[in-house]
Amino acid sequence: MLDIATPSGVRHIMQHYGIKPKKTLGQNFLVDKNIIKRIVESTGLQADQWVVEIGPGLGAMTKELAEHAAGVLAIDIDHTLEPVLSELTTEYNNINLFFQDILKVDIEQQLCALSAAEECPPYQVCANIPYHITSPIIFKLFKECTHMQAATLMIQKEVSERLLAQPGTRDYGRLTVTSAYYADIHLVTKVSRNCFYPRPEVDSAVIKLLPRRSLILTPEQEAVLDGLIREAFQKRRKTILNIVSSYFGIDKKVTEAKLQELGIAKNLRPENLALQDYAKLVDAFSSWEANGQ
Repeated sequence: MLDIATPSGVRHIMQHYGIKPKKTLGQNFLVDKNIIKRIVESTGLQADQWVVEIGPGLGAMTKELAEHAAGVLAIDIDHTLEPVLSELTTEYNNINLFFQDILKVDIEQQLCALSAAEECPPYQVCANIPYHITSPIIFKLFKECTHMQAATLMIQKEVSERLLAQPGTRDYGRLTVTSAYYADIHLVTKVSRNCFYPRPEVDSAVIKLLPRRSLILTPEQEAVLDGLIREAFQKRRKTILNIVSSYFGIDKKVTEAKLQELGIAKNLRPENLALQDYAKLVDAFSSWEANGQ
């Protein structure tokens, strides 16, 4: 099989199989061997671990993952890629293909079936994900993939900046705070748009998500947190006093006293509060509501 981690190799494969990159699916194939190796090395995959790849494309990273993992579950929505990817399964017997919309796949159910285990084995996710559904994929991983050990993801550079933003900065927002609740997030490397074929209009970055094993709020409180964060960043110009008073339906004077007790200044804007501040607000005010105060 041709080297699919080069522009010439990708062009040849696409011509041979009659494949055209689909803009609607965000298909830009990674064609830099060094970047591929760096991504896979950054996962720290163990030989007994499974790995899930979302959007394997023509299989350049799939091959590298197969050489490091016990098994690879490669999930793609595009059936036209099946002939190319099927060639890899003749070379690597630990690659498993599954063609479906990632947002509709029960990832852990598939892994259980493949590993013939009663319980889903620990695994990682490593992927160059479709940029147009980055947030839905990330939150699917957070909320549904309870056995996931880590996720190493190629995403749009601008989105990585939002995920890694600090309070008080322009990029800090709902995505930053909500993601920080579920995982520690680290930058692995930045990736030039020149490392892809066809060349996209944006640069990329690789991030690593390490899920938090103990969450600080109850499931009921998490729903309140999500709603509060959404409300806050829809009203970025309002003070936290006005936002909290309105969201929880509590008198402003009572809210102000409670904020002072929590050590949160009433005139702060949503972008000035860290995750811990939002968690304190939810814990204090949802309890306040439950007690009818």
